[in-house]
Amino acid sequence: MKVLVIGGGAREHALCRSLSQDPAVTELHCAPGNAGIARVATLHPVDQLDGAAVTALAQELGADLVVVGPEAPLVAGVADPLRAAGIPVFGPSAAAAQLEGSKAFAKDVMAGAGVPTARSYVCTTEQEAAEALDAFGAPYVVKDDGLAAGKGVVVTEDRAAALEHAKGCERVVIEEYLDGPEVSLFAITDGTTVLPLVPAQDFKRALDGDQGPNTGGMGAYTPLPWAPEGLVEEVLETVLQPTVDELRRRGTPFSGLLYAGLALTSRGTRVVEFNARFGDPETQVVLARLRTPLAGVLLAAANGTLGELEALRWDEGAAVTVVMASEGYPANPRTGDPIEGLDEAEADGTAFVLHAGTRSGADGEVLTAGGRVLSVTATGADLAEARAKAYAGLSKISFKGAQHRTDIAARAAQ
Repeated sequence: MKVLVIGGGAREHALCRSLSQDPAVTELHCAPGNAGIARVATLHPVDQLDGAAVTALAQELGADLVVVGPEAPLVAGVADPLRAAGIPVFGPSAAAAQLEGSKAFAKDVMAGAGVPTARSYVCTTEQEAAEALDAFGAPYVVKDDGLAAGKGVVVTEDRAAALEHAKGCERVVIEEYLDGPEVSLFAITDGTTVLPLVPAQDFKRALDGDQGPNTGGMGAYTPLPWAPEGLVEEVLETVLQPTVDELRRRGTPFSGLLYAGLALTSRGTRVVEFNARFGDPETQVVLARLRTPLAGVLLAAANGTLGELEALRWDEGAAVTVVMASEGYPANPRTGDPIEGLDEAEADGTAFVLHAGTRSGADGEVLTAGGRVLSVTATGADLAEARAKAYAGLSKISFKGAQHRTDIAARAAQ
């Protein structure tokens, strides 16, 4: 099987790493990729938002499967011309990807499907936003209706800050605050059958103790020893399957990766958000534990034959990933600095490094090229072992101004 992965972050590196280990994959390509992905796949320069260019590349390569990683190409409709050309593609259509592209659309789908979520108002004026904030009270939750690379949500006790965020967006969803821990649950679907993966938890705040600004995610772990028994089955029955059924009923079948961000509240499980693709950094740990070869699962989703697959096989242990970010992230990340110690971090085989924001320099050195630079990932018999291995690997890597959280999975590992 020849596989083309679209994207260039740590999520795509995790996908490429798993695909490169699949004996069914004879050729692996990535566009545009990054310096780390170049070690396991052939890179191609392409505008990942240009459906015609992506389709032309897939045809030129003779790709048997195209996997679209990030949300922006999916919302831009890159999967549509690929499907029209008869190329199997893992990723929803532009219409179905609105589940992530528009918070208001997602709320409407959830209402139609009877999915439990926070009460909310859609606001387009400052007065509407102010009234909605007062209706719910603090803590205030304000979400940009459109894509914002994981940074469009403000949760604050400060009403003025909440209103200021709302004013900066064309349309916002203001909703009640959901208490309780958050869980990420991915599901692979062909539009009918829904195959949930293992739950994970990520860490959105930049600093230890969940302090500092929201980020795209500073680390993740799986499994969740504190999660209630039967959680996956409950979410499949009350959230994932009803959402897939509702989208199919509307004539916009969802095929690809459905990501449910959940809050385990005092009143039961509630959906915080949907995404239309693998989450980053949760993908890094979920795929680290997956033992079933990945390509066949993604192809079955693309071809509508997911129901014919055997149950997925998982490593019984744990996985932890810790993000190394640039100086100034998330507000104003510094780039272009050489990264030292990458080979040393992986030398003893206990940890592996997934590249997020990197590029190759003129002399072959690896340079920082984004806010989140690396995801240092490890598996172990339990969370304590996986965590120790990940941080041991991370300790061997350096670049100017590097920052990371020191408490990823610490509480769960105790």
